[in-house]
Amino acid sequence: MFFRRSLLGPLLGPVSREKVNLLFGARQTGKTELLRQVLRISEPSHLFDLQDSALRRQLEADPARFGREVRALPKQKKVVVVDEIQKVPALLEEVQALYDSAPTRWRFFLTGSSARRLRAGAANLLPGRSHLYRIHPIVRWEEGGADLQIPEPAQSAAAGQKQPPPFAEQPLPRRLLFGSLPGVRMESTASATATLDAYVATYVEEEVRREALVRDLGQFQVFLRLAALESGQVMNLAKLSQESGVPASTLKLHYQVLVDTFLGHWMPAYGHPSRKRVLTTPRFYWFDLGVRNAAAQLPPTRELVQSQSGPLFEHWVAQELIARADRLGRGHRVSFWRTVDGVEVDFVFEGPRVDLPIEVKWTERPRPEDARHVELFLDRFGDRAKRGLVVCRCERPQQLTDRVTAIPWSQL
Repeated sequence: MFFRRSLLGPLLGPVSREKVNLLFGARQTGKTELLRQVLRISEPSHLFDLQDSALRRQLEADPARFGREVRALPKQKKVVVVDEIQKVPALLEEVQALYDSAPTRWRFFLTGSSARRLRAGAANLLPGRSHLYRIHPIVRWEEGGADLQIPEPAQSAAAGQKQPPPFAEQPLPRRLLFGSLPGVRMESTASATATLDAYVATYVEEEVRREALVRDLGQFQVFLRLAALESGQVMNLAKLSQESGVPASTLKLHYQVLVDTFLGHWMPAYGHPSRKRVLTTPRFYWFDLGVRNAAAQLPPTRELVQSQSGPLFEHWVAQELIARADRLGRGHRVSFWRTVDGVEVDFVFEGPRVDLPIEVKWTERPRPEDARHVELFLDRFGDRAKRGLVVCRCERPQQLTDRVTAIPWSQL
């Protein structure tokens, strides 16, 4: 059964109608299912599934065959979908040639799960011809109880299509242990545990070994566990190098592999000037808590939530904010603020004109003192930030100070 994704509207909307649509994201985030929904709603279409080994071999041997087959499609087939484009990067040149020859003849939708493979193949990402979208695991506003409603795609509404339902809500402990990959959400605890373990093993085998992304697989497996355990912390390559025995220069390359395969995000330090000395080293966050826990080899038990409630909760908030910034586009990003003397705000949601400092607390009973660092941030950056939030487990919003409100995690 297909559930509603927030990217469905933009993909089918008029803004990207005459552009090549690139949909990137980690494996199992729902790219293929989302495109199947696009195919169901939009005009007659044709799919090139590059996970089909026979088709992939044919196009690797003769990329121009793709252009010939597309040109031979019946005129009523306007939508062309290529799933996992990074498996045959040369096809991007064919897409560009087709688009340049007839910009309105076809609508192209391309998915990918490895920007590194595309770069290694010297592929361009169709500058000036494409719109890039990034798909994340299921986020709060894609669920049935979320206050934020997803706009209906005008094309499907006009066609009288019945809209797919939103995802069901999940309790917070389940999110913190098993993450939010679409398939994993539907599984039992035992099945989800096995699926996530297999996800990490498959990633190492297929994305790393098969694509020869690193030279020493043993070193990379050691790094993978340490990187998962350190997720959300300020980066300290020297410390990681000492603990793992892997040179710092190699660790930096390993982190880039995670970024290029969409398994993680760098979070920069807040960059606006301040009189106080601040830390500028970035943090690294995994894209999904369930995958992060599996990579860290942490058992998904109630004891894990009890012992690491704060870091897990903060990690979940980070993922939600990063997905929101991606969805809003240019001018939006997520950063953190930390001074050398220990004053810290967990996140700053930066907008084109206004920034929002956000503190994360596991408590069910927020107090005004929970807002003290947010207040310090507001004092220092009053030209950019007028109000702040404390995200916690309270039942309803509470006004902690004149400028800082505590909100339930479900209303983030």
